[in-house]
Amino acid sequence: MNFLEERIMKDGVVKPGNVLKVDSFLNHQMDISLMEEIGKEFKRRFADKNITKVMTIEASGIGIAAFAAKEFGVPMVFAKKSKSINIAGDVYVAEVESFTHQNKNQVVVSKQFLGPDDHLLIIDDFLANGCALLGLISIADAAGATVEGLGIVIEKGFQFGGRVIRNLGYQLESLAIVDAMDPETGSITFREQADSVR
Repeated sequence: MNFLEERIMKDGVVKPGNVLKVDSFLNHQMDISLMEEIGKEFKRRFADKNITKVMTIEASGIGIAAFAAKEFGVPMVFAKKSKSINIAGDVYVAEVESFTHQNKNQVVVSKQFLGPDDHLLIIDDFLANGCALLGLISIADAAGATVEGLGIVIEKGFQFGGRVIRNLGYQLESLAIVDAMDPETGSITFREQADSVR
Protein backbone atom coordinates (compact mmCIF):
# COMPACT_ATOMS: atom_id res chain seq x y z
CA MET A 1 0.00 0.00 0.00
CA ASN A 2 1.42 3.38 -0.97
CA PHE A 3 1.46 6.60 1.07
CA LEU A 4 -1.79 7.84 -0.43
CA GLU A 5 -3.67 4.56 -0.08
CA GLU A 6 -2.64 4.44 3.58
CA ARG A 7 -4.00 7.95 4.13
CA ILE A 8 -7.27 7.14 2.36
CA MET A 9 -7.69 4.04 4.54
CA LYS A 10 -6.99 6.09 7.66
CA ASP A 11 -9.05 9.22 6.98
CA GLY A 12 -11.26 8.60 3.93
CA VAL A 13 -14.98 8.04 4.46
CA VAL A 14 -17.09 5.93 2.10
CA LYS A 15 -20.60 7.32 1.56
CA PRO A 16 -23.58 5.92 -0.36
CA GLY A 17 -23.69 6.66 -4.09
CA ASN A 18 -20.03 5.81 -4.80
CA VAL A 19 -18.80 8.85 -2.90
CA LEU A 20 -15.39 8.81 -1.21
CA LYS A 21 -14.94 11.74 1.16
CA VAL A 22 -11.34 12.85 1.50
CA ASP A 23 -12.08 16.45 2.43
CA SER A 24 -10.19 16.24 5.72
CA PHE A 25 -6.84 16.05 3.90
CA LEU A 26 -7.21 16.55 0.12
CA ASN A 27 -10.00 18.70 -1.31
CA HIS A 28 -11.36 20.94 1.45
CA GLN A 29 -8.80 20.93 4.23
CA MET A 30 -5.38 20.14 2.75
CA ASP A 31 -2.51 18.31 4.39
CA ILE A 32 0.41 20.30 2.98
CA SER A 33 3.00 17.59 3.66
CA LEU A 34 0.81 15.14 1.73
CA MET A 35 0.41 17.68 -1.10
CA GLU A 36 4.20 17.93 -1.33
CA GLU A 37 4.47 14.13 -1.58
CA ILE A 38 1.80 14.08 -4.29
CA GLY A 39 3.62 16.79 -6.25
CA LYS A 40 6.90 14.83 -6.02
CA GLU A 41 5.20 11.61 -7.11
CA PHE A 42 3.71 13.27 -10.21
CA LYS A 43 7.18 14.66 -11.00
CA ARG A 44 8.63 11.15 -10.70
CA ARG A 45 5.99 9.58 -12.92
CA PHE A 46 6.30 12.23 -15.65
CA ALA A 47 10.03 12.96 -15.28
CA ASP A 48 10.74 12.03 -18.92
CA LYS A 49 8.18 14.54 -20.27
CA ASN A 50 8.97 18.08 -21.38
CA ILE A 51 6.33 19.82 -19.26
CA THR A 52 5.98 23.59 -19.79
CA LYS A 53 2.73 24.08 -17.89
CA VAL A 54 0.44 22.23 -15.48
CA MET A 55 -3.29 22.62 -16.12
CA THR A 56 -6.29 21.79 -13.93
CA ILE A 57 -9.88 22.80 -13.29
CA GLU A 58 -11.22 24.79 -10.36
CA ALA A 59 -11.56 24.32 -7.52
CA SER A 60 -10.30 21.06 -6.01
CA GLY A 61 -7.52 20.53 -8.52
CA ILE A 62 -5.82 23.87 -7.91
CA GLY A 63 -3.86 23.08 -4.76
CA ILE A 64 -2.71 19.71 -6.10
CA ALA A 65 -1.69 21.15 -9.47
CA ALA A 66 0.22 23.97 -7.76
CA PHE A 67 2.42 21.47 -5.91
CA ALA A 68 3.01 19.52 -9.13
CA ALA A 69 3.89 22.73 -10.99
CA LYS A 70 6.34 23.65 -8.24
CA GLU A 71 8.14 20.33 -8.73
CA PHE A 72 8.41 20.90 -12.50
CA GLY A 73 9.34 24.57 -12.05
CA VAL A 74 6.60 25.70 -14.43
CA PRO A 75 3.43 27.84 -14.25
CA MET A 76 0.04 26.35 -13.41
CA VAL A 77 -3.14 27.45 -15.17
CA PHE A 78 -6.66 26.44 -14.18
CA ALA A 79 -9.90 26.41 -16.12
CA LYS A 80 -12.45 28.69 -14.51
CA LYS A 81 -16.05 27.57 -14.21
CA SER A 82 -17.51 30.88 -15.33
CA LYS A 83 -16.30 33.74 -17.46
CA SER A 84 -15.78 36.78 -15.27
CA ILE A 85 -15.12 40.39 -16.23
CA ASN A 86 -11.47 40.11 -15.18
CA ILE A 87 -10.66 37.51 -17.87
CA ALA A 88 -9.57 39.73 -20.72
CA GLY A 89 -9.99 38.87 -24.37
CA ASP A 90 -10.68 35.54 -25.99
CA VAL A 91 -11.04 32.26 -24.15
CA TYR A 92 -11.06 28.54 -24.89
CA VAL A 93 -14.32 26.98 -23.70
CA ALA A 94 -15.43 23.43 -22.84
CA GLU A 95 -18.56 22.03 -21.24
CA VAL A 96 -17.86 19.76 -18.28
CA GLU A 97 -20.25 17.59 -16.29
CA SER A 98 -19.42 17.06 -12.62
CA PHE A 99 -20.01 13.61 -11.10
CA THR A 100 -19.89 15.02 -7.57
CA HIS A 101 -22.10 18.05 -8.10
CA GLN A 102 -24.40 16.46 -10.71
CA ASN A 103 -24.34 19.54 -12.92
CA LYS A 104 -22.75 20.93 -16.07
CA ASN A 105 -20.43 23.92 -16.22
CA GLN A 106 -18.79 25.80 -19.02
CA VAL A 107 -15.12 26.14 -18.17
CA VAL A 108 -12.81 28.69 -19.72
CA VAL A 109 -9.09 29.33 -20.08
CA SER A 110 -7.81 32.64 -21.40
CA LYS A 111 -6.04 32.29 -24.75
CA GLN A 112 -3.33 34.49 -23.23
CA PHE A 113 -2.16 31.60 -21.04
CA LEU A 114 -2.31 28.61 -23.38
CA GLY A 115 -0.84 28.12 -26.83
CA PRO A 116 0.73 25.74 -29.34
CA ASP A 117 4.15 25.87 -27.64
CA ASP A 118 2.77 24.43 -24.40
CA HIS A 119 3.39 20.85 -23.31
CA LEU A 120 0.81 20.14 -20.63
CA LEU A 121 0.49 17.91 -17.61
CA ILE A 122 -3.20 17.87 -16.70
CA ILE A 123 -3.90 17.26 -13.00
CA ASP A 124 -7.09 16.64 -11.04
CA ASP A 125 -8.11 15.24 -7.65
CA PHE A 126 -10.65 12.62 -8.76
CA LEU A 127 -11.39 10.66 -11.91
CA ALA A 128 -14.87 9.11 -12.15
CA ASN A 129 -16.54 9.48 -15.54
CA GLY A 130 -13.72 11.45 -17.18
CA CYS A 131 -15.74 14.52 -18.16
CA ALA A 132 -13.40 17.03 -16.51
CA LEU A 133 -10.33 15.52 -18.17
CA LEU A 134 -12.04 15.35 -21.57
CA GLY A 135 -13.00 19.00 -21.22
CA LEU A 136 -9.42 19.99 -20.39
CA ILE A 137 -8.10 17.88 -23.28
CA SER A 138 -10.51 19.67 -25.65
CA ILE A 139 -9.25 23.04 -24.40
CA ALA A 140 -5.64 21.90 -24.94
CA ASP A 141 -6.55 20.71 -28.46
CA ALA A 142 -8.23 24.04 -29.25
CA ALA A 143 -5.04 25.83 -28.15
CA GLY A 144 -2.85 23.54 -30.25
CA ALA A 145 -1.04 22.51 -27.07
CA THR A 146 0.41 19.03 -26.51
CA VAL A 147 -1.01 16.91 -23.69
CA GLU A 148 2.02 15.05 -22.33
CA GLY A 149 0.12 13.22 -19.61
CA LEU A 150 -2.65 13.26 -17.06
CA GLY A 151 -2.19 12.86 -13.32
CA ILE A 152 -5.02 11.91 -10.98
CA VAL A 153 -4.83 11.62 -7.22
CA ILE A 154 -7.73 9.14 -6.81
CA GLU A 155 -9.31 7.19 -9.66
CA LYS A 156 -12.57 5.33 -9.20
CA GLY A 157 -11.56 2.25 -11.16
CA PHE A 158 -15.09 0.84 -11.12
CA GLN A 159 -16.30 3.80 -13.22
CA PHE A 160 -15.50 4.21 -16.89
CA GLY A 161 -13.44 7.43 -16.97
CA GLY A 162 -10.02 5.79 -16.68
CA ARG A 163 -10.75 3.37 -19.53
CA VAL A 164 -11.98 6.21 -21.76
CA ILE A 165 -8.83 8.31 -21.23
CA ARG A 166 -6.42 5.37 -21.60
CA ASN A 167 -8.21 4.21 -24.75
CA LEU A 168 -7.50 7.63 -26.27
CA GLY A 169 -3.80 6.79 -25.93
CA TYR A 170 -2.80 9.22 -23.18
CA GLN A 171 -0.43 8.41 -20.34
CA LEU A 172 -2.75 8.48 -17.35
CA GLU A 173 -1.19 8.06 -13.92
CA SER A 174 -3.48 7.65 -10.91
CA LEU A 175 -1.77 7.59 -7.53
CA ALA A 176 -4.54 5.46 -6.02
CA ILE A 177 -7.13 3.43 -7.95
CA VAL A 178 -10.18 2.37 -5.96
CA ASP A 179 -11.69 -0.79 -7.43
CA ALA A 180 -14.46 -1.19 -4.86
CA MET A 181 -15.86 0.45 -1.76
CA ASP A 182 -18.66 -0.42 0.61
CA PRO A 183 -20.50 2.32 2.53
CA GLU A 184 -21.90 -0.18 5.04
CA THR A 185 -18.53 -1.57 6.14
CA GLY A 186 -16.37 1.38 5.09
CA SER A 187 -14.06 -1.03 3.25
CA ILE A 188 -11.99 0.18 0.28
CA THR A 189 -10.25 -2.11 -2.23
CA PHE A 190 -7.31 -0.67 -4.16
CA ARG A 191 -5.98 -1.89 -7.50
CA GLU A 192 -2.41 -3.16 -7.49
CA GLN A 193 -0.20 -0.88 -9.57
CA ALA A 194 3.24 -1.79 -10.84
CA ASP A 195 4.52 1.80 -10.71
CA SER A 196 3.20 2.67 -7.29
CA VAL A 197 5.55 3.94 -4.58
CA ARG A 198 5.74 1.56 -1.64
